[in-house]
Amino acid sequence: MPTTNFSTAEKYRYQNGFNSYHETEAVEGALPIAANSPQKPSYGLYNEKLSGTAFTAPRSENQQTWLYRILPASAHASFEPRESATYNTNPESKPHEKLHHIPNQLRWDPFDLDETVDWVHSLHLVAGAGDPTMKHGIGMFIFAAGKDMDPHEAFYSADGDFLIVLQHGVLDIQTELGKLLVRPNEICVIPRGIRYRVALPQGPVRGYILELYQNHFTLPELGPIGSNCLANARDFQVPIASFDEDTDTPWTLLSKFSGHLFAAKQNHTPFDVVAWHGNYYPYKYDLARFSTIGSVSFDHPDPSIYTVLTAQSDHAGTAVADFVIFPPRWLVQEDTFRPPWYHRNTMSEFMGLIHGQYDAKTGGGFQPAGASLHNVMSAHGPDATTHEKASNAELTPVKVGEGSMAFMFESCLMVGVTEWGLKKCKKVQEDYNAESWEPLRPHFKLPEGKKIKNDLPDVKGTNGTVGDKRQVPHWTS
Repeated sequence: MPTTNFSTAEKYRYQNGFNSYHETEAVEGALPIAANSPQKPSYGLYNEKLSGTAFTAPRSENQQTWLYRILPASAHASFEPRESATYNTNPESKPHEKLHHIPNQLRWDPFDLDETVDWVHSLHLVAGAGDPTMKHGIGMFIFAAGKDMDPHEAFYSADGDFLIVLQHGVLDIQTELGKLLVRPNEICVIPRGIRYRVALPQGPVRGYILELYQNHFTLPELGPIGSNCLANARDFQVPIASFDEDTDTPWTLLSKFSGHLFAAKQNHTPFDVVAWHGNYYPYKYDLARFSTIGSVSFDHPDPSIYTVLTAQSDHAGTAVADFVIFPPRWLVQEDTFRPPWYHRNTMSEFMGLIHGQYDAKTGGGFQPAGASLHNVMSAHGPDATTHEKASNAELTPVKVGEGSMAFMFESCLMVGVTEWGLKKCKKVQEDYNAESWEPLRPHFKLPEGKKIKNDLPDVKGTNGTVGDKRQVPHWTS
């Protein structure tokens, strides 16, 4: 079956479908019929609308969900700044913590697990572009946590949608709209503003996050592929309604707002949504369900053929963010250099490895829990070892990537690297170029008897005069 053989069994139930309109109730009769905001909702609940897009967004893009809850989300005290001297995931708002825009290829050793912090305090911005206050751009994070969030704390990001790529451990996520269990080789998306709490049932966790400041993730258009393959809509899993009844316990609500942390007190649980209906919700996806497309003759398509989710810019076909994977797959092309070609890209490419070995980097430096960044027009491609193997390999059908899953966050934006990503984490491999591409050697050899063509005409010229229309190699006075 095209699913991951997880070592941790699933414990929740889900609804299926990407961007589908779902409805779910934990108590029968909690959802109103036909109306969204009845004068007296069932069981004394409150009506609340959660909008992920402008009210006037086109119907095809509009995202909203109606919640029926015990107390509305607004029932809390004022937010106050918290840890303002140390917590900042928006360096552009502090000039002395600016992003470093550099053309160098970068690669990081595996990031450390950290058993001392919870989910909220494990977030480290490695690179990014744009500004969440303008709802434009992206942030690329590493997280590494070792503790559950406090039993009476909840968190949300007002800055953007979190696309979470888990590399190690298990995430048990309680959201306002229901519960999700996320395991390695699964991804999870938690949209902007949705409140949640993260527990770690199997100890420390580690992984990557792409925060999208603008728009929302969608499935890529399939074009001539047709109506199926890549990530199929039915394989995305959405939580069902699940609520707690607690109206007399102090809770702390944490907000990431413009990269800074704020906290508010309330005397009830935020996880009190008894029923909901809409198309704005968290979801998860098993990467093993991705149906890969590839060449069955010669050459191979661009890596965009491996796109799971995309967020388009205002220019069709150009993504602010693509989430791309390189799953196990068959290579059968004839007379073809099968790894990715050497290339320079107008897009920025941030890569990570969940497990296994990436087939284009077999030299050993690209490891699970590590990362690489090839920024706008930074030249890159297979390392010297991989090039040598691929250039001389017998071109029989071969399956690559067995037991492996690499991924890429790709963006049309020029990505800046934070001080933490460049220096403080102490994971940057200083010898990345020396190991990967400097060992490449020229193989060019001019065949004996071959003449070198140049851009000069192969004719005997004469000195020209002003107005002479004959084609001559050059004209001198």
